[in-house]
Amino acid sequence: MKILTAWLRHYLPTLSVTDRQLADDLTLRGIAVEGVHDLTPESERRPSYASGELKRLQEKYGSLFEMDITTNRVDAMNHYGIAREAATIYNLPLEHLNTKLPVGTLVDGPFPIRIAPDAKGLCGRFTAQVLRNVTIAPSTGKISEYFNLLGQKQISNAVDASNYVLLGMGHPTHAFDLDKIEGGIVVRLAHKGEKLKLLDGTERTLEADDLVVADEKKALALAGVMGGWDSMITPETKNILIEAAWFDPATVRRSSRRHLLHTDASHRFERGADFNAAPVANALVAQRILQAGGKIEGELIDVIDPDVAARTANRPTIELSVKQVQRHLGKTIDPEGITGEIVARYLSSLGCELILHGLDIYRTKLPSWRLDLEREIDLIEEVARVYGYNRFANTLPTALPVIAHPTAAKEAAVRTRLLALGFSESISSSFASQQDSDLFYTTKQTGQQPVPMENPLSEEASLLRPSLIPGMATMLAHNLNRDVREVRLFEQGQIFTGTIPADASHIADVHESPQLTLGLTTANPQTIAPHMAQDVPFFELKGAIESLLSLFTLPGGAEAVTFTPESPAWLQPGRSATALLNNQPIAHFGELAQTQAQHRKLRQPVYLAQVDLATLYDLSLRKITAHDLSRYQAVERDFSFVFPDAVQWHTIACAIQALAIPELQSRKPIEVWRNEKKYPGVYSLLVRTIFQSLDRTLRDEELATWSTQIIETLTKLGGTLRA
Repeated sequence: MKILTAWLRHYLPTLSVTDRQLADDLTLRGIAVEGVHDLTPESERRPSYASGELKRLQEKYGSLFEMDITTNRVDAMNHYGIAREAATIYNLPLEHLNTKLPVGTLVDGPFPIRIAPDAKGLCGRFTAQVLRNVTIAPSTGKISEYFNLLGQKQISNAVDASNYVLLGMGHPTHAFDLDKIEGGIVVRLAHKGEKLKLLDGTERTLEADDLVVADEKKALALAGVMGGWDSMITPETKNILIEAAWFDPATVRRSSRRHLLHTDASHRFERGADFNAAPVANALVAQRILQAGGKIEGELIDVIDPDVAARTANRPTIELSVKQVQRHLGKTIDPEGITGEIVARYLSSLGCELILHGLDIYRTKLPSWRLDLEREIDLIEEVARVYGYNRFANTLPTALPVIAHPTAAKEAAVRTRLLALGFSESISSSFASQQDSDLFYTTKQTGQQPVPMENPLSEEASLLRPSLIPGMATMLAHNLNRDVREVRLFEQGQIFTGTIPADASHIADVHESPQLTLGLTTANPQTIAPHMAQDVPFFELKGAIESLLSLFTLPGGAEAVTFTPESPAWLQPGRSATALLNNQPIAHFGELAQTQAQHRKLRQPVYLAQVDLATLYDLSLRKITAHDLSRYQAVERDFSFVFPDAVQWHTIACAIQALAIPELQSRKPIEVWRNEKKYPGVYSLLVRTIFQSLDRTLRDEELATWSTQIIETLTKLGGTLRA
């Protein structure tokens, strides 16, 4: 945004600081000046200026400020708004805008203006002024001078007057050729499919929620965005209707985005225009058009929606306590600090009306141009901003106790374990598609379902994710598509479900639940006994899940964890499983179903796991205990058995553990062999056990007794000892 300091000084005739100092002081108050360009002609520049000469040249030519105004400060997107800021900083009087117009005579009654019922609330105020016998000519004087300095295109005195007022005090206006208006003005919603040719020469097809300024037969302008071609000002125009209005920000934004039209007017209306600025802007435009000739007809026509006025210009007052200001802002480098007089002066200069209510409490009426002020803390921030953040003392804040989240230690333990196992942490999108939800949402409960977005960015992000699996599959595919063939990822995150009460048709409550997902893919898995190479990723996932479960104190101990071949539809049957904790599902894992792998165009098998962290976090972390190492020799004994396929390793391990042999330190499978063609329905298993005592050397007869017990136990399970 470009600002002329000469124009600013027109509103602040007593401003004595240099343009450079003004730029620095505005920037420190949040009105950022990003560049200062001296407009003094080359012929009058000197290597060095006396202070008086510099001031004279700046008042004559001034500087051009390149400014960056934040979107919430639409009131400062003009010269008068920035002059108000400077007047507040330097405690200077601000020139009032002169809106005096000659008295006009009314011939045939006021020009008919109405707001249609379907536009109620969308057009809160509409002002109109009729000018007769005007002269359309090129702009001269200050308008032409300022526009040349700003690089602003000049069209005619009527159009330039509207742009001049927009740059000067910030409110958009528009001038219609009165003789091209049939009947009166109607502000209404467009008819679906209605055509409107705009000032840029393009014809637009309107939708039913586009707001238009129309006459009794046709649309004349896209409200708040751009005027229409059929009613524009031309050199032949003799009679003019000047319009200045307040339009609903959301409606203007919707039309602007739909028709790809971002104008100076829409930029301001989208951010919330000043409700009370419309009559002022209308009068200022009329003044400048009348300078070239013409006369005014009747008084200003002002149609107001009281409901819109109540929520914009007539908002309730806010109580402001000076003690609260001092408490929030703390000490300053000035001995007197921030006093009640300073608070009242700053806020009054910014446009607030303060009424003392008690010893140090003000009732504050907010200015109509500051819609960003809503609470007491907003007023406190304004005081701090104008006072200058650089004038507050450097003090340390009061220390507050840091309370860790109840699950923080458990999250850290899970993260540390997975990083140690070679997995890398990842983060995926919090959204999912309906298709992914239907497939991967496996923890469905009565009355719960995925949560749809009211205004989704796309169909692929139409729901809050009910599972982390879709995001993990996408990240694995992303790596594979970039020739990364060895990937191990994990993600801890929240999933979302909604509850629908029995007497309702929509989601009433949204629930968050922690979940963990693991993703693994490798092009060349290394054979690890007793597994085949193609099975290694599956058992790596299984081992990772068992390792995670070992972090927690499981009810029933390690034996409470069992596995079943049943799995959700998104996993490949026969190459997947479900981990059970006390017969309740705690994790699903295995190879991604081939149909999904083909759909996602995956180049190699992908293995996924989904772990219910909510259930795990209800358990306490297992305390790590250390034992003395035995000084006595350990003894290994191997047992080779043939078992039916129905006998799982978990059953075998639990049966051996149930023998309660204190010296039994370990039992694990070493070799698994199967030949379905020659020996269908059975498999061969080599179990290795390790015996060791802490206080003595084991005797042969003890080992023989324990071996016999193990053989008898495994035989009862249906096993056959191999010779």
